[in-house]
Amino acid sequence: MLACRALAKRYETDRGPVDAVRGMDLDIEAGCYAAIVGRSGSGKSSLMSMIGGLSRPTAGRVLIGGTDIWSLSEAGAAAFRNQHVGYVFQFASLLPNLRALDNVELPARLAGKGSRREITGRALERLADVGLDSHADAFPSELSSGEQRRVVIARALMNEPRLLLADEPTSDLDEQTEREIMALLRDINRSRGTTLLLVTHNLSLAAKAERIIHIANGVVVP
Repeated sequence: MLACRALAKRYETDRGPVDAVRGMDLDIEAGCYAAIVGRSGSGKSSLMSMIGGLSRPTAGRVLIGGTDIWSLSEAGAAAFRNQHVGYVFQFASLLPNLRALDNVELPARLAGKGSRREITGRALERLADVGLDSHADAFPSELSSGEQRRVVIARALMNEPRLLLADEPTSDLDEQTEREIMALLRDINRSRGTTLLLVTHNLSLAAKAERIIHIANGVVVP
């Protein structure tokens, strides 16, 4: 489902070049729940950004369902990301001036998938999936951190992506809310067959994944 080939990311800094990811090969099967772990600075987030189509690799390829996403035009890559990849970031990343419902609707509106009524109906279903249909009219500032994260998950699922990327999705949450969010992500993985790729420094969270990928100094290590 996901394949990285000779993937590399180099950053130019005032102190010279930094190789965050160095010629990495990685394969993730469809429907798998995999966790990427490693120390801060190991290259986890750089890898995730390239897989998600947010940061262009210095070298190498990222294939999702056989499509080399970095060979697409800028517009083509944006459309592919919107339709096939869902994101749950470390922070809630909701637009503060939009209601929860509006935030969830955004990916479908950008993709032009359905009429306004159909999109709203589907967004309400996604909010119901995460237990927040009663908060559809709430603005992000009116929601708790955990509720905001649930809205982000609902938004990530709006276009029924094949791949769900979660980059430290619970790092700023209390333990109870963390358990609830991780249980929700795991349920999505199982019930929908969505491939789930989690980046975390929390080994107890990673231990619940079907596969654990260790990264150090920009490469996969045994």
